[in-house]
Amino acid sequence: MLAANINDYRTLAKRRLPRFMFEYIDGGAFAEATLRRNVSDFEELPLKQRILDGVGETDIKTTLFGQNYSMPVTLAPIGLAGLNARRGEIQAVRAAQAAGVPFILSTMSVCTMEEIRKKTDPIWFQLYVMRDRGFMKAMIERAKASGCTALIFTVDMPVPGIRYRDMRSGLSAGGPIARRVKRFSQVLARPGWAWDVGLLGGPHTLGHVSSAIGKRAGVEEFWAWASRNFDPTVTWKDIAAIRALWDGPLIIKGILDPDDARAAADVGVEGIIVSNHGGRQLDGALSSIRALPSIAKAVGDRTTVLMDGGIRTGADIVRALCMGAKGVLIGRAWVWALAARGEAGVAHVLQILEKEMRVAMALTGAARISDLGPGRLDLRSLRELGFGN
Repeated sequence: MLAANINDYRTLAKRRLPRFMFEYIDGGAFAEATLRRNVSDFEELPLKQRILDGVGETDIKTTLFGQNYSMPVTLAPIGLAGLNARRGEIQAVRAAQAAGVPFILSTMSVCTMEEIRKKTDPIWFQLYVMRDRGFMKAMIERAKASGCTALIFTVDMPVPGIRYRDMRSGLSAGGPIARRVKRFSQVLARPGWAWDVGLLGGPHTLGHVSSAIGKRAGVEEFWAWASRNFDPTVTWKDIAAIRALWDGPLIIKGILDPDDARAAADVGVEGIIVSNHGGRQLDGALSSIRALPSIAKAVGDRTTVLMDGGIRTGADIVRALCMGAKGVLIGRAWVWALAARGEAGVAHVLQILEKEMRVAMALTGAARISDLGPGRLDLRSLRELGFGN
C-alpha cells in the first residue's frame, strides 16, 4: 500500500502491529470523546483562501529556544515507542534530525538517552512527576550528561487515565497469565513484527525505568511500578525544584487552562505545551486546538507556546500557528509511520507535513511563518463555532 497521508500510515501500522501495541498507540481515555475532538475541531477551523498575493516560495523555518529548525514541528514523547520497530526511538531520532526538527525522548522509552546519544545528535528529554524524587533527580542528571538540550516536564498525568482499549487488548486488565497469553497470541498473528522487534529488537526493557524495576522486568512489572509512582500530590513547588536542578530550557506539557498557563509563566519556564495528552487522560476535556487561543492570549510573549493533539495534516499545523502556537508536536503520526516503515516512514511523514504546510500557506497568501495569524482564518466562522470564547 502506498502511503499518501498520515491516515494511510495508521492503516499500515494496524496491519503490522500486534493488537495490544496498536491499541496502546491509537486509543484514548474512556469513551474517547476528547481524542475525537482533537481531530474534528481542527477540521472545523476554516482557513481563509486568498488569491493573487504573489506568495512565491514559502519559508517555514523557525527558531525554538534559541535553536534553528527547518519547520515548526517536533516529534512528541511516546512511551514504548521503541517497540514499534527495531530500536525504534533511534530510527525516529535519525529521521527527525535528518529533517531538521527536534525529537523528545520519553521517560518510558525502550532506548535510553545514552544509547541514542552514542548514535545521534543531542535530543530533548521528557520527564514525568514520580513519587520517587530520587529517580527524577537521577533522570535530570542523566539528561545533562547526555547533552539533552531541553527538558519537557509532563504534568497532566498525576494518575493514569482509564483506557478501555488497553483493558480489552490484554495490556492492562485481567490476571497476569491471561494477559500474557492474550498478548502472545497477538504477537503470533504478526510474524513480521515478531521477527523484527520480538526476536531482533532486544533488549526489550524500558531503558530508563529498568534502574528502578530491574533489567529483566517486563510489561507487567512496568505497569505495577508506574501505577505506584505517578504522583497526584505534585504542586507548583515541584516545578521550582526542577528549575533548580535544570538550567536549560524547561517546558511544561499538559496545560489546558489560561490560569495554569499564567502560573507557568510566573515560575519562569521557557515554554508550555497546550495538550490533553492526546485524549488519553481526562475524557471530556477541551481539544487542544480549542484551548489554544485563550492560553496564547493569556501569556503573550512571556513564554513560548506549543501545542499537540490532533495534528494530521500540514494544514492543521498552519491552523495551530494561526491560533497562537509557535510550533506543534506530532505523536501518533510519527509512531504509526515508525511501526509501518521504520526510519523511512518517519522521514516520509515529515516530508508529507512539510509539503502540505507549504501548500496551505501558499493558498492562504502566507509567504513565511510570521505571516500566519488570525487573519488567515475566517473569523466570522470561528465566532460561530465558538473558538476562543
